Amino acid sequence: MDVRLTSEQRQLRDAAARLADELGPGSVAELDDEHRRQRLEKAVDAAGWRTLRSDGASGVEVALVAEEFARGLVDVAFLGPILADDLHGAEGRWTIGVDGRAVDADGRDQVLLLDDRRLCAAAVGERLPGADLTRVSADIGTATELLGELSPEQLTQWQALAVTTTTADLLGAARGTHRLAVDYAKVRAQYGHPIGTYQAVAHLLAESLALIEGSISVLRYAAWSVDELPPAQALRAARVAKVYTARAARTVCETSIQVHGGIGNTWECLAHVYLRRVLTSTELFATRLEDIDRGLS
Repeated sequence: MDVRLTSEQRQLRDAAARLADELGPGSVAELDDEHRRQRLEKAVDAAGWRTLRSDGASGVEVALVAEEFARGLVDVAFLGPILADDLHGAEGRWTIGVDGRAVDADGRDQVLLLDDRRLCAAAVGERLPGADLTRVSADIGTATELLGELSPEQLTQWQALAVTTTTADLLGAARGTHRLAVDYAKVRAQYGHPIGTYQAVAHLLAESLALIEGSISVLRYAAWSVDELPPAQALRAARVAKVYTARAARTVCETSIQVHGGIGNTWECLAHVYLRRVLTSTELFATRLEDIDRGLS
C-alpha cells in the first residue's frame, strides 16, 4: 500500500475543502441560512460529488471528500446519496435506509433498502427528529419495487465502503472541532495570556491531535482496502477503523468543549454541532468490539 495521495486525489481533496470552507456553516446561526444552503446544494449537485462512485472514484477518493465535508459541516445530503450511487448508480435522487430510517434524506425522494441481499426501492417519508443538526433523517414508505439482488461479495464490499465512509465522516468532524478549539485557545486570554500558552490546555490539544493522526492511519488503510483487498478483509479493516475513530472523535469533541470552557456548553458554540454529528455517524453501521474480535480470531 502506497500511503501517498496522487496529484488527482490531492486536487479532489482540496476542491472539497474549498467548497466546505466557502459554503459550510461558519456558525450555529448559519445552519438556518436557507440561501447559503441552496447555494451549497447547487454546488454539490453541479460538481457531481454524489456520483463519484459511479464515475469511477476509489474508496480513498470517496473517503477524502467525506472527511472534508464533515470537517466543514457540509449540511446537504452526501453520505446517503454516495452510498446509494455505489449500489444503484446515479439516476434519481436516492439515499439509503439504515435501521428503519432514510438517512441523509434532505432533497431525496427515494430510498434504497437492503433486505438480506435483495435491493428494494421505497419512498422517502416525513422528516424525523434527530440529534444531528447537519443531516436529515426521514421515515421510509412501503417498499415498492425489487431492483435486484447482490452477490455476497458485492454486499460485503458495499458494507466496507459504507463503514469506511462513515469513519471518514467521524475523522473530518474530529479535525473540524479540533481546529475550532485551537483557534479559540489562541484568542481567549486568561491572566494576561492566551489560554493555549498554558500547559494544561496545550496538552489537551496535543493529545487530541495524536488521536486524529492515529485515525488518519487506520482510515487510509480501510479506504484503500475497499477496492484492493478481498471484500471480507476490507470490511474487517473498515470495522477496526470505525471503532478506533469513533472513540477518538468523541474524545476530541469532548476536549474541544472543555477547552472552550463555559461557552463550549452554549448553543452558539459550534462544538456541540460537531459532537452531534460524531454521535450520529458512530451509530450508522455500528460495529461492536465483540464482532471485530470474532472476525479477527
